[in-house]
Amino acid sequence: MAEVFSKDRLAPMLRDTPALAGAVQNPRSRDSGNTTLQKIFPGGRISMAGANSAASLASRPIRILLCDEVDRYPISAGSEGDPVSLARRRTATFWNRKIILTSTPTIKRISRIEAEWLASDQRRYFVPCPHCAEMQHLEWSGVRWPEGRPRAARYHCRACGAEWTENERRAAIRWGEWRATAPGNGEIAGFHLNEIYSPWVSLGDMAGSFLDARARPALMQTWVNTALGETYEEDAERVDHHALSARAEAWGDTAPLGVLIVTCGVDVQEARIEIERVGWGAEEESWSLDHRIIYGDPAGPEIWAALDDYLAQPTTRADGEEISVDAVSVDSGYQTQAVYRFCKPLRARKVFAVKGVPGKGKPIWIASKSTQARGKIFLVGTDTAKDAIYMRLRIEQAGPGFCHFPTGREPAFFEQLTSEVVHTRYVRGFPTRVYVLPPGRRNEALDLRVYAYAALQMLNVRWGWAVAHRGAKAERATPATTAGPVAARPQPVAPQPQPKMPAPARFVPQARPGRRVRRSPYMG
Repeated sequence: MAEVFSKDRLAPMLRDTPALAGAVQNPRSRDSGNTTLQKIFPGGRISMAGANSAASLASRPIRILLCDEVDRYPISAGSEGDPVSLARRRTATFWNRKIILTSTPTIKRISRIEAEWLASDQRRYFVPCPHCAEMQHLEWSGVRWPEGRPRAARYHCRACGAEWTENERRAAIRWGEWRATAPGNGEIAGFHLNEIYSPWVSLGDMAGSFLDARARPALMQTWVNTALGETYEEDAERVDHHALSARAEAWGDTAPLGVLIVTCGVDVQEARIEIERVGWGAEEESWSLDHRIIYGDPAGPEIWAALDDYLAQPTTRADGEEISVDAVSVDSGYQTQAVYRFCKPLRARKVFAVKGVPGKGKPIWIASKSTQARGKIFLVGTDTAKDAIYMRLRIEQAGPGFCHFPTGREPAFFEQLTSEVVHTRYVRGFPTRVYVLPPGRRNEALDLRVYAYAALQMLNVRWGWAVAHRGAKAERATPATTAGPVAARPQPVAPQPQPKMPAPARFVPQARPGRRVRRSPYMG
């Protein structure tokens, strides 16, 4: 990220800003001091470093420290501790030091920038009302629009209630000023802005994105963090498993027409293997197609043969289309070697051994080499996957992200799916969200859905292609027969044989020695 910032942001600024032209020597000249991560100029230097590298944060004096996106920093830079604290120590030798922390906020009560903001004097940008001159900072509660017309959104003064036009809003921002709204500690100045102040985004655009996020709760946190610049407060209540069970649907022995992709999550236990087969539709709407338990000893071959037979069975959709299992994630936490032996010959069918990795901000699907398996094992960011799953379980209307469940599913499945709760724990002095399984509860169903969802992320499906190629078969309309005497009806004409044309030449990639050519069906 430091290299990308240097090349995409800093270098063009030094090149195109007249006041900075020539301040930093040409990087091609000898001994210029101009490298990707360090720019030397008369009177100082600019050094760029990643927050995950303890070595880059040490052994250099710094007078002005700029830390960007601190909410996305790791808890520790290697084994050295908090990266912000390490960087602060570099400024200790300067009496006129300046430390600037900036970030888009994330989750309430665990956001690093929120803690810094609360310790500051909390300055907000106050602007005058074009109608009554009342000074006020712009809040989302002041944005209103007619029913069904978000593009007509306007800001309304909280004092006189007057409606501002877009030109009046932009003009008011030009005459604004910063004002402190809290006493603070006298040492930290805090500044907050939201998208309402942006000259590049209209309130109609904001209202449209808000309605989209409200219809899809998975997007609401992103909208609150980025558009409002505020921390997102998660629903403290646990997902109600009774409500999930009550909304179960009957779709018979065949899968619903919306199913386009099928994945499986497999969890290996001491005396059984559990599987959930999940169908996925456009915008990751999901259907729990089957929950199967195969009993046996995972150390023996019989149970794995039964699992192979089950995974080889296609899913029949309501229109008669048969969809094979597209990808499978098998948990390797128990009987690891047996899982590796099972998955290795089935990689062509996208059956992969996985290992769950907890932690904030980890991608759901992470490739990692494993020397023990002489192949690949894939890591799954379990906390990120659970965040997405729990958020979607709260969606109450069918559509993007909604989770469908069949009637007849055992109640214990819903209890396990909603068993874990989010707690805030302090790790190395910083609050961290962790998923905790209460005593006496089981969570196999949740693990199954995590692995099935991870398998979907591995496929990186292009939903437009999936809808076009795997969508339900359209019924062709048969033209109505014209009424009248049979003799008056035109008789069918036998089709004449057409000459066969040679098939066009087709490029087929050739495999190089020692390599296999693979073509993913998901690339269109």
